[in-house]
Amino acid sequence: MRVLLSTIGSRGDVQPLVALGLQLKALGQEVRLCVPPDFRDWIEGLGMPVTPIGPELRSTGKTNPMATPPTPEEVRQMMEGTVAAQFETITAAAQGCDLIIGATALQIAAPSIAERLGIPYFFAAYCPAVLPSPHHAPPVLPALGDKPVTMTDYSELWEKDAERWNAQWRDILNSHRTKLGLGPVEYVHSHILTKQPWLACDPTLGPWDDPADESVFQTGAWLINVDRPLPPELESFLEAGEPPIYFGFGSIRAPEGFSQAMIESARALGRRAILLRGWADLSLVDSEPDCIAIDEVNHQALFKRVAAIVHHGGAGTTHAATRGGAPQVIIPQHYDQHYWAGRIQQLGIGTAHAPEAPTTASLTSALQQVLQPNVTARAGSIATAMRSDGALVAAQRLMTAAR
Repeated sequence: MRVLLSTIGSRGDVQPLVALGLQLKALGQEVRLCVPPDFRDWIEGLGMPVTPIGPELRSTGKTNPMATPPTPEEVRQMMEGTVAAQFETITAAAQGCDLIIGATALQIAAPSIAERLGIPYFFAAYCPAVLPSPHHAPPVLPALGDKPVTMTDYSELWEKDAERWNAQWRDILNSHRTKLGLGPVEYVHSHILTKQPWLACDPTLGPWDDPADESVFQTGAWLINVDRPLPPELESFLEAGEPPIYFGFGSIRAPEGFSQAMIESARALGRRAILLRGWADLSLVDSEPDCIAIDEVNHQALFKRVAAIVHHGGAGTTHAATRGGAPQVIIPQHYDQHYWAGRIQQLGIGTAHAPEAPTTASLTSALQQVLQPNVTARAGSIATAMRSDGALVAAQRLMTAAR
């Protein structure tokens, strides 16, 4: 069986597909990936060929204060260019494949390409909030005016979300489907998600909220079991004192003055700090020995050795932090991050910081809440309930589907 795994996004979008790919490869299957060029060297070093799609994304992590917002016409041109690139690139990558797995809802072209090639297509979400349900809200997109809300029934919000998807993408998508000899799509969002989406997240951390809904198949999170050691400098820092506080915003833009607030909040509590540079290229505020700045490392090894984890709430980081058993402070910015912030608070393993830019005072207060013995104990308990077989479950399901 030859499988194409396709996504567009940052490392949090790509790494679960890499985990699934490695599991499929271990079971004797052939795997290709279609992902942004930022990740090509890493994935091909693992023995899986990559078809790069789109531009490099790392530069998007830095805020450009001189940049002006694009005009509506420029936005429209970018959307058309994105979809055209997807149809061209994914079609080429899918030649000879037996099925396609798409992750993230911006896989506008992948379902149509699978339909044209006559092969199965599966969609995987990494967070329950991505899939429509009356029990939770759609992902939050501040750029479109969204704000987190609490309701008893979210059906109306999902209807509006579907209308927005149609307004943005339907004409563009259907113009390409016409060229392929395919009929028009009425509802873009449900077309992308399919009638039987997969949910690739841990059932303890992010359970599907309607157990009676058998259309959603929850596999568990797709995780890479990494044995890569920590860098010697970081190892020495960890050995030199009490467990520090980890701060990281991954591949998203960090609020102005974030580094200063992070370091000062740790010091206010008498704690040391680890700062992830990330795509925003964050840096330390001074050269004092109580802080260290790092690049991407093995979270699986690091998060078991820190006192608390402050992060943006991406699905991958939230899973890694929860598995590590340390209390969390999530500062959500957009999309599924608000869901994860709410979940770690509901589980009693951390707190949700307001989405506004954190201050020293707000971070210090949040850390004081989570650095309590009961929260630490609860975080350790939840960590032991996390599953690690999600990629295997998904790979076996794919092999059954192919047969």
